[in-house]
Amino acid sequence: MKGYKGYIANIEEETKKNKYFRQVLYTGPNSQLVLMSLRPGEEIGEEVHELDQFIRVEQGEGKVVLNGAENEFKEDFAVVIPQGTRHNVINIGSVDMKLYTIYSPPEHMDGTIHKAKADALKSEEHFDGKTTE
Repeated sequence: MKGYKGYIANIEEETKKNKYFRQVLYTGPNSQLVLMSLRPGEEIGEEVHELDQFIRVEQGEGKVVLNGAENEFKEDFAVVIPQGTRHNVINIGSVDMKLYTIYSPPEHMDGTIHKAKADALKSEEHFDGKTTE
């Protein structure tokens, strides 16, 4: 078995200083840590994953829609999205929403950066089996 070093950082600081729509920080064999920033009124877009997802909001306020059920949240809230759940996250506040998410297993190619949502929509990248280390 490979001896991984892992990832250690002040996740609140890293999340709040992130200006990219999506930035993959670390990809392990079974999970992936990703930062996101949504501008006021911006949304991730409705999607369904064949994996589990955890979201922690560090700044801002929003609405999460899980299989049609809407729930509002703000900083310090967490959301767990089980595999197969249709979901969307929408920034309903007046400041950029800063969050981090953990995908289990990984969803994106390691090192992915989408500076804006438009970049993410143009990209068809998905996890290719390559981890950070």
